Amino acid sequence: MTVEHATLPLEASSERRGQTLRRLASHRPLLLGATILLVLLIIAVAAPLLGTVDPAALSPARRNRAPSELYWFGTDQLGRDIYSRVIYGTRISLIVGLSVAVLSAAAGIIVGMTAGYIRWTDGIIMRMMDGLMSIPPILLAIALMTLTRGSLGNVILAITISEIPRVARVVRGALLSLREQPFVLAAVATGVSVPRIMLRHILPNIMAPVIIQATYICGAAMLTEAILSFIGAGLPPTIPSWGNIMAEGRALWQVKPYMIAFPAIFLSIAILAVNLVGDGLRDALDPRLRER
Repeated sequence: MTVEHATLPLEASSERRGQTLRRLASHRPLLLGATILLVLLIIAVAAPLLGTVDPAALSPARRNRAPSELYWFGTDQLGRDIYSRVIYGTRISLIVGLSVAVLSAAAGIIVGMTAGYIRWTDGIIMRMMDGLMSIPPILLAIALMTLTRGSLGNVILAITISEIPRVARVVRGALLSLREQPFVLAAVATGVSVPRIMLRHILPNIMAPVIIQATYICGAAMLTEAILSFIGAGLPPTIPSWGNIMAEGRALWQVKPYMIAFPAIFLSIAILAVNLVGDGLRDALDPRLRER
């Protein structure tokens, strides 16, 4: 009888995991988004092997060339190959999106768990988070970038700071509903330390909403980076990013629309793919949607 009772929770947990995996495998929009992201990742990694040239190489004699067999996406005002710049720009967007998603999720978990479990810190921390959230993320990122020089690391840091409050609020809300659950109260009654309760009992139960939120942050971070670079507050022009490519082509976009069209298409596809993955994860991991 004891063995039976001990194995039932494990069997139930294994069954739930199996159901979740089946839902993920049968969710077509999620599979489509994941496939697109995988293709973009392959493009980013294999950029030197995809018929590209140096994205920073100048050639004034070949400037403003229209798309052709020789220049697939055309050339810009300095004669640089737009195809090569867009392909290498994929690296920048993916690095920014994934880095911001991971860093903001990690920091948001720490902040949210601290505010949700240690009650006397709740008011202080969450009022700080509310203050940050009252500023639009793009304006906060611009303000932070004005204090530093333009670089990839500083762009990631600025966008991460603007996204932490969103994760913190999600974590705090989930933790408040778990804090009074019997398994947490039982752990407290048996003298389990607070860090152990956080890591063993609470963290696994809040990861689903955090993962979902992180996917949306990934897409938002790529868009924010493009906006920062487009207005000249992000990466320096020497770094090929989709935002920089569009910024350099905006002066001639009416007569040379391809200068903006190709990076804009890549950016739109990347953000769409991330949102499809986020929607699929929400449908599979949100218990309220599973019950429908």
